[in-house]
Amino acid sequence: MQKLIIATHNKGKFKEFKRMFGSIFEVHALPYNGFDGDVEETGTTYYENALLKAKFVYENTGELCIADDSGLSVTSLNGEPGLYSARYGGENTPQKVKNQMIIDRLADKTDRSAKFICCLVLYGKNGVVAVGNGEVEGKILFTEEGSGGFGYDPIFYCNELNKSFGVASEDEKNSVSHRSRAITDLLNKLKDIDVNNK
Repeated sequence: MQKLIIATHNKGKFKEFKRMFGSIFEVHALPYNGFDGDVEETGTTYYENALLKAKFVYENTGELCIADDSGLSVTSLNGEPGLYSARYGGENTPQKVKNQMIIDRLADKTDRSAKFICCLVLYGKNGVVAVGNGEVEGKILFTEEGSGGFGYDPIFYCNELNKSFGVASEDEKNSVSHRSRAITDLLNKLKDIDVNNK
């Protein structure tokens, strides 16, 4: 089975990827063989950041690699935190503080609509193998609800599930999440691709 490196240190993300790709690849997380995989995300789009990470990891491991860039886009905050979701409020800011920052910034806003966005790039010896994209619509809650998921999940009310991602079960979240939709999009594109030659 061909190896696939998931370019993330996030255990929640890796779990989602392994569930979706584990039947067709031998899935590995970072660090891999001592390589940590950190690269500065200097792109101006989710695609550019995902490509930067995937290419960097492939060039340092020689293994097929998939990287994602994802974020929370809040309408009334002009799409923020967006590309900077992971670094919102500072690199080492606790997630609960980030969540509260967004809630506070929406205190006088009537439009609380938001969406999660994800772009995936699969990269191999011939360059970009495939790209997957996914989104899920919702709104920002007034307080955190639930302790499930990770990141901004407890403040994101999913319109399709009629509950927050923090309350939703793992299976419920994966049925509609931006990342699972991006993975499905990418998997559909891989049906006609021989990844062993990529």
